Amino acid sequence: MRLIICGDFSRRKDEKDFLIERISEIFNDVTDIIKDSDRAIVNVECALTESDEPINKIGPNLKASPCSAEVLKAAGFTDCTLSNNHIMDFGIKGVEDTIKALSNNGLGYTGLGADYEDSRKNLVIAKDGKTVTVINVCEHEYCYALDNRMGTRPFDVFDTLHDIRQAKKVSDYVIVIYHGGKEQSVYPSPRLRKACKAMANNGADVILCQHSHCIGCYEMYNGAHILYGQGNFCFTATTDVHPHWKTGLIVRLDIAEKVEIKFIPINTRGSGIELSKGSMYDETMAILKKQSENLHNGKWIDGWKDFCREYSGGYIGAVKKAYSDDADEKDNELFAHHMRCEAHHDVWDEIFKLSWETRKRP
Repeated sequence: MRLIICGDFSRRKDEKDFLIERISEIFNDVTDIIKDSDRAIVNVECALTESDEPINKIGPNLKASPCSAEVLKAAGFTDCTLSNNHIMDFGIKGVEDTIKALSNNGLGYTGLGADYEDSRKNLVIAKDGKTVTVINVCEHEYCYALDNRMGTRPFDVFDTLHDIRQAKKVSDYVIVIYHGGKEQSVYPSPRLRKACKAMANNGADVILCQHSHCIGCYEMYNGAHILYGQGNFCFTATTDVHPHWKTGLIVRLDIAEKVEIKFIPINTRGSGIELSKGSMYDETMAILKKQSENLHNGKWIDGWKDFCREYSGGYIGAVKKAYSDDADEKDNELFAHHMRCEAHHDVWDEIFKLSWETRKRP
């Protein structure tokens, strides 16, 4: 069995040329990789809707035309992960439009439900006598389901580990697609690395972390493949020009008596993507190798601390402003958002420790 798993997909809401007629220009030679698989999965990180009623949130509201589903299907995709922080950017109407677009084009989906329990449904794939269960979870950032609210399947330190153990009882392999980790950080936080190792200890064979929009690092732990940062797939819904946004990894899993993993680098080309070649391929793989080595020599933790120092000003400014006399509703929401979301909370934890370590002692 061969599975292809791609990272974040989103388009600008005013983009009118993401059409099936342009599929060869948009995906170039990437479609050869996608179609050379039994199942191909992509993270749809935007609502596929024409709605003009975004929800109130910190950060951009992402959407693309419902016809994007037709293009993804033609490119070779069979399934979509929806547990991310943008799928509900246009509310329930946006979700309903997305599900309709996917279903009309024969695309399966996972990671979203009518309530919390419903969101915990797995994607099960069976072929050649092997069964693979895909568990798609995200961190707590706006879109997550509650007991009485539609939403995405959130990562829960108790329930997710239980779900992995239960899935391993009835399937040969378990893949966790985790939408989380701090954006732009090439290294995981200590909490995220610990969480991924816990998932491996409970039976996950592959753990792929998305959402950071940059290629991170990889390690084998207790027989499991863990990738901290897959990078983008086909993501133009931003004006950010950081080089991180322009590269990503397609993950190919060949599954038989064991799981073999291969990373296939891609890069942005105009408004589309292509397979990385030549010096760009070499550079991308060298970066992945170096950052992965740093997981084992201890340098990764210094990299994480440096990242938190770089962004500390915005976080400290948010707490200074929140609930002050001149704070508005958005100031208060920003602070609450930072405390609610695991990735932001990880930065807070590190900033506090750094502040304590550098504080003068009496």
